[in-house]
Amino acid sequence: MSATKKESRIQTIAENRRARHDYELGERWEAGLVLLGSEVKSLREGNANLSDAYVLPRGDELFLVNLRIAPYKGAAAWGHEPLRDRKLLLHRAEIDRISQRVREKGFTLIPTRLYFKNGLAKVEIALARGKSKQDRREAIKERESRREIDRAIADARRRYR
Repeated sequence: MSATKKESRIQTIAENRRARHDYELGERWEAGLVLLGSEVKSLREGNANLSDAYVLPRGDELFLVNLRIAPYKGAAAWGHEPLRDRKLLLHRAEIDRISQRVREKGFTLIPTRLYFKNGLAKVEIALARGKSKQDRREAIKERESRREIDRAIADARRRYR
């Protein structure tokens, strides 16, 4: 009998697209989250916002701050606070390495994606360095010039068919 690799099912809940625009993203890690039951149910409905979220090291742990998970309607009085800090679950060596990198000048931790992997809530965090206004403008110019080149190539192909 041959052992088959278990396929992982990934269901994306929220993405932080703004992070790619505002930051240069470096190393990435996958972390678990400590959540309440009403938070998990709200996430299954897709009620999450990563836009203002960031990761903060506190002592020997990492916390996800400003992740907004909307209240679950069915929880009534036993619900959760939408903006509470949530603990991230990583191996000790990873936490130590990440904390050391964050202490370096100009680095921060940004959540880039929130998703369910095999039924467990996960967050992808990236080591990021803020882009200057000039860097952002250059990225926009580069993107626009790439689009113009692609359009010109597509037009030329259409003409010579």
